[in-house]
Amino acid sequence: MISRVLSTSKTSVSRLSQKRLMSRLAPAQASKLTDIGIRDIFDSDHDMFREMTRNWFETEVKPFHGEWEKAGEVPRELWTKAGEMGLLSNMVPEEYGGLGLDCKYPAIVWEEQSYSGCTGPGFAMHSDIVAPYITNYGTEEQKQRMLPKLVSGEWIGALGMTEPSAGSDFANIKTVAVQDGDDYILNGSKVFITNGWLCDVCIVCAKTDPSKGAHGVSLFLIEDGMEGFIKGNKLNKMGMKAQDTCELFFEDLRVPASAMLGPKDKGFYCVMQELPQERLLIADMGVASAEAVFEASREYVCDRKAFKGKLSDLQTVSHKLAEMKTDTVVGRAFVDQCIELHAEHKLKSDQASMAKYWCTDLQSKIADHGVQLHGGWGYMWEYDVCKHFVDSRVQSIYGGANEIMKELIGRSITNPR
Repeated sequence: MISRVLSTSKTSVSRLSQKRLMSRLAPAQASKLTDIGIRDIFDSDHDMFREMTRNWFETEVKPFHGEWEKAGEVPRELWTKAGEMGLLSNMVPEEYGGLGLDCKYPAIVWEEQSYSGCTGPGFAMHSDIVAPYITNYGTEEQKQRMLPKLVSGEWIGALGMTEPSAGSDFANIKTVAVQDGDDYILNGSKVFITNGWLCDVCIVCAKTDPSKGAHGVSLFLIEDGMEGFIKGNKLNKMGMKAQDTCELFFEDLRVPASAMLGPKDKGFYCVMQELPQERLLIADMGVASAEAVFEASREYVCDRKAFKGKLSDLQTVSHKLAEMKTDTVVGRAFVDQCIELHAEHKLKSDQASMAKYWCTDLQSKIADHGVQLHGGWGYMWEYDVCKHFVDSRVQSIYGGANEIMKELIGRSITNPR
């Protein structure tokens, strides 16, 4: 399907790039912040992909999301359907089954999932965190065996980094991997693992040299069914209720040395290289959620009758909408700059941290305003604005808490390298 959508991309991209700045509206000028065909970082091929992706979430995900919230997971069949549409791991090189696209295509998937209000499918973790680790640090055998399965949705990927007592402190990881001949034996646990319940492969951070702290951590590819790999119960979260999240346990889990991902004791460096993309996708999903909440709130107050008119006739309401739109388009401009830089491999870690902290704070603020404008209906679960509100809360926590983001930004200011 996606091959038809992108059939003209290689021959037309230069011509379209020359024209797009003259023909594309900025979000602040568009009729809706979620319109297709706006924003100068995209071209007509992106628009076709976005239209396909939007329709897919509207027909294949949204009607069933309520059922999946009760189940605490989405069905595996959804993953293979997404794979068939080219929505998964589409930055993976063609020689490993992917499409070899730049980050603008997965950004469209991040945004359209956020617009739909359906946080259940953990696609971003799978496609744009797990798959890049294997692409960038895997052996040829690991890439040939695993990446096609991630692209197709046959396998689901997870990242096992966070621990009960470590949080964002990489140096405090307690999971250890002790070498035993040609094998390693893992013991420890992870918590809050997105896709953990369904995962077929999990990248696990474990200390191979505890004396070195963060600089003694290695990465391992742990596969479902390995003896000693135990999945705990799905966690009952405040939001993102359809996204499976669980604890993982490793009890004398023996793996061959070939299961190591990247160089020994260099896991910290691998993680640092991948964090800008992780933080960018969180930021982009945050702004997209804010855009969706703004549009839902505008529609509601313009339709809602109150005080012999509409809610939108009240100055307090119209001024609040003005604030919401202004804040959101400012955030969008910065994130689009980050996306453009990342597509050119120029996005720096401190800028990604700025985007992550500012845009997730923005997301929470806009969601709060949206609930307030909806009144009592904003507190009802069947309204998307309610789900955006509770789902937004974790955005400032995972991917590195926003307090950590400020610390990293501060260091780049006061101690530049």
